[in-house]
Amino acid sequence: MTTLAPGDAARVTRPRRPWDPKSWPVRWRVTAACAGLTLVILLIFAAVIGHLVSERTRDDFNSEMNDAVRILVAEVDIEESPIIGPTLTGPELDDFALPNDAVVRVFDASGRLVDQTRNAPDLGAPVPGVNTRGDLRVITGRIVSAASGGVAGYIEYARSEEQVNSTIRRMWLLIGSGVLGGVLLAGLVGYAIAGRAMRPISALTAAAGEVADTRDPSRHMPRSDVDDEVGELGRTLEQMLRSLDAARTERERAMSQQREFVADASHELRTPLTSVIANLELLQASLADPGGGESREMIDSALRSSQRMNRLVGDLLLLARADAGRVTERSECDLAEIAANAAAEVSPVADGHRLEVENGNRVPVRGNPDELHRMVVNLLDNAVRHTPDGSIVRMRLDSGGGDAVVEVADDGPGVPDDMRDQIFDRFTRGNGPADVSGTGGTGLGLAIVRAVAQSHGGEVSVGDSPLGGTEFRVTLPLRS
Repeated sequence: MTTLAPGDAARVTRPRRPWDPKSWPVRWRVTAACAGLTLVILLIFAAVIGHLVSERTRDDFNSEMNDAVRILVAEVDIEESPIIGPTLTGPELDDFALPNDAVVRVFDASGRLVDQTRNAPDLGAPVPGVNTRGDLRVITGRIVSAASGGVAGYIEYARSEEQVNSTIRRMWLLIGSGVLGGVLLAGLVGYAIAGRAMRPISALTAAAGEVADTRDPSRHMPRSDVDDEVGELGRTLEQMLRSLDAARTERERAMSQQREFVADASHELRTPLTSVIANLELLQASLADPGGGESREMIDSALRSSQRMNRLVGDLLLLARADAGRVTERSECDLAEIAANAAAEVSPVADGHRLEVENGNRVPVRGNPDELHRMVVNLLDNAVRHTPDGSIVRMRLDSGGGDAVVEVADDGPGVPDDMRDQIFDRFTRGNGPADVSGTGGTGLGLAIVRAVAQSHGGEVSVGDSPLGGTEFRVTLPLRS
């Protein structure tokens, strides 16, 4: 199970799917909207303009051919001669057709070919009107005799439509290039505008991310000189941070006062408790004769309860001082000697356990001897309480790399993985033999170990023991 830090929780987002526009950044969506709208407008415009220009080009082509046929019909005449047959009068066909690469064929009234341009293809018999032969557009006109007023012949005028089609294709290519260029230009402009519009929001996002990472609401949002929605958002976030900063300051002040109160109250409680314990001990001694009976049992019970309360108040006092940042008196001491004394203190209550101490050279540190003694006692006591009878509890001291190391390992059942993140929290209890039997401690032992280690510039960790159980490792800086 993964645990998220408070600063990470706000950053949890759903996975981005490129195919889903809803997951795109705003800049991309604005760019896509600009490009898409421009594409639709240009496509409609291109379709209308392209259609009109294409029709106009074809109409101009047809008009040119009709004009050419009218000119030929008006200027060309066919004269019948009984000797040489029909003869053509009028302009030279090749000269007339050359500028437009046209094909001209002239027939008499009976359909016989009278004349044609060079290399003219066979267009078939003349059919009045407009026809298509392959890629040639053919218009056939009647030649009216000036003398008789009757049909003297026919003129076939043909031009290739490939020129018109090529012109139209170039036009569509030009229009398509214009559409593509317009869409690209609109996309670039939209991207630039969106980037400029999103720049203040990006600055606000970066500032909010710094606040989330540092958990420091005293930071300020970037100021905006523009009185728009983004500027209003920045001012609203700034007001929110100021409110959060004020609330945090007030909360810290209240917590500081609470820590001071707990520390002072715990200190004040120790005096009457010490007096109660002393009086109970004197009363216990006065009832030493065998006839004390029930009264002695009551005194013994009250004395045990008072001693337990005294230990609890001592634990609370130590933790309260650590929370309040009160540094106790420090002096040069030998951690090896402190550990040996702690082992000697725990040894009488470690019945059924094999306590092993690997304590060799002197380990000089600077700290509070009483607190360090309490730290080691809690580590050993924790190992004894939470392992079954017959278990091995091994303590090893070492110094190297500038650190003093205290390791307490056992071959017991170990600490469950789901408890390792909270085992140093206050009032945390496990499921060891002492917890099951109800003879466990207050749940403050390991919290005190961590508090003492941190107040001395060190740290404590829990892991697997080489013996098969749990190993607690405390590192403290050596005396420089």
